[in-house]
Amino acid sequence: MLEKIEHANDIKKLSPENYPVLAKDIRRFLLKHVSKTGGHLASNLGIVELTMALHLVLDFPKDQLIFDVGHQSYVHKILTGRKEGFQNLRQFHGMSGFPKRKESDCDAFHSGHSSMSLSAALGFAAARNLKGTDETIAVVIGDGALSGGMAYEALNNMVRLREEKQNLIVILNDNRMSIAENVGGMSRYLNKIRTNKEYVDLKYNVKHSLSKVPNIGKPITKAIERSKNSIKQLFIPGMFFEDMGLTYIGPVDGHNIPLLVDTLTRAKQLKEPIIIHVKTKKGKGYRHAVHNPTKFHGVSPFNVKTGETLSKSARPSYTDIFSKTLIEAAKTDLSITAVTAAMPDGTGLQAFGKQYPERFFDVGIAEEHAVTFCAGMAARGLKPVFAVYSTFLQRGFDQMIHDTALGNDPVIFGVDRSGLVGADGETHQGIFDIPFLCMIPNFTVLAPANGRELKEMLEYTLANVNGPTAIKYSREEAETLYEDACEAIHYGKGQILKEGKDAVIISVGNMLAESVKAIELLEKHGYNIGLVNPRYLKPMDTELLDQLAARYSLIITVEEGILHGGFGSMVTQYLYEHHYHGQVHSIGIHDSFVEHGSIRELRNMLGIDGESIAKDVLALIKEAD
Repeated sequence: MLEKIEHANDIKKLSPENYPVLAKDIRRFLLKHVSKTGGHLASNLGIVELTMALHLVLDFPKDQLIFDVGHQSYVHKILTGRKEGFQNLRQFHGMSGFPKRKESDCDAFHSGHSSMSLSAALGFAAARNLKGTDETIAVVIGDGALSGGMAYEALNNMVRLREEKQNLIVILNDNRMSIAENVGGMSRYLNKIRTNKEYVDLKYNVKHSLSKVPNIGKPITKAIERSKNSIKQLFIPGMFFEDMGLTYIGPVDGHNIPLLVDTLTRAKQLKEPIIIHVKTKKGKGYRHAVHNPTKFHGVSPFNVKTGETLSKSARPSYTDIFSKTLIEAAKTDLSITAVTAAMPDGTGLQAFGKQYPERFFDVGIAEEHAVTFCAGMAARGLKPVFAVYSTFLQRGFDQMIHDTALGNDPVIFGVDRSGLVGADGETHQGIFDIPFLCMIPNFTVLAPANGRELKEMLEYTLANVNGPTAIKYSREEAETLYEDACEAIHYGKGQILKEGKDAVIISVGNMLAESVKAIELLEKHGYNIGLVNPRYLKPMDTELLDQLAARYSLIITVEEGILHGGFGSMVTQYLYEHHYHGQVHSIGIHDSFVEHGSIRELRNMLGIDGESIAKDVLALIKEAD
């Protein structure tokens, strides 16, 4: 059946008896390709029938389908004629693992972060209303994404569509049984009758007519409303949405295509927003993913038969080291708490939670809340550690300024996945954290150059923290270069790793290996280049900078982040304000978003790999000569 899907809407040419065959074909296809390229598997296996039903009811690209987060859009890509792209899924210059408008007209909106879809959909609806068009707008949002505050802000605003008699279909993809289960035949009956257009019109007309009866009209209307709501409370698990003025249907079996098609067709005819609660099984069709959906949420290449990852890391990751160090410190320091925003496994805090459950807090997909929650604990004498991906910490920017730094509260931020993350692409690259962290008053920002340094930085910070502190580290295996040469951590102090003569490279955090490689290449040309590990990005070690300025006529900074407002910018500003007469050159990422690909490929493209750094420094030296 999959061979018959070449373009958008081709699924409509299939007969209903072939839908189950197509669903099996899609699951086999996903397993075949994702096991080779890596990617998000369990969520896509679970949404096969739901996506098929959406494509049977909607017309692409006229109609607009918005995925919250977007990692579950693989089936949508298959059904819109992008099968061939799975050969290079998430590979350099290949197809993205998330919706991309520049990739297809059938991708309505780019996404990569959670809880944003409803707000975007309301914007689409406003544009439809103002432009006078008639496209259907549908949203797929997971139950987990409803823990994000932005989703509730949009739900609060969605009642406006009812007043304007505008349609919007919101599919709540519930794969964790977090909302009440189906209560049987009465629920199905009420769902069908309440989405019947004649019933909806009758309900409005009766209420409108009764309210006009003098003296007794309004009391009768209110009595009927109270009675109706009491009955609804018994049979309808979606009263939360109903009380917000939104029609709710569900739960609906998310793997029953005829039922889904019927429900979506009815929903499409309504002139109001509707919430369709769909129950799906994450990982459906692949037993390893069903039994361990967390492991198969985002996977590296794996063996389909065994479910085992093909290549395992020989060295611990920075995340592993952070986790073990935190657990060890918490044995003796009972004031240490750990906080995650729905990422206990990815940030390594799952182990902390098992050992110290009373001091572990998973607040759901709510980074803004997590930051202020930590500030509250810190204000009362605790040492909260918020481990969070760099790309998601961006969402708590205001809370870092207003709720944390303003009161100088000692919250420790473990900024995981800092720098390039590779295959997840633009929405996940952690390349903005140096500018947005270093610009905040009272913040201390550290960047370890190897695994041992991360361990000692965290230990030192836990023992001496007196204000908000961020330690940023990459997702890679922990570096071992210069571990034996590490000096003890002292607040605000960097370290000279190698003395030089012709120039010096100040290498930030995870760029150490690339900087060392560049120095080795330059030595082959007869040049002696110094190497400095700044350790503290804020406060900068200005005494060390003064020493370097006195010794070198060429200072190069190297960082895996945006140059504007980055570490190189701060170094340059300081040196020129203090009348440095040499040359300062910053190597990093210029003003752009970075696509997906391997870290090696991306560094080469951006000119921040060892070879490119050596080439730049060589040109600067020759220019100075």
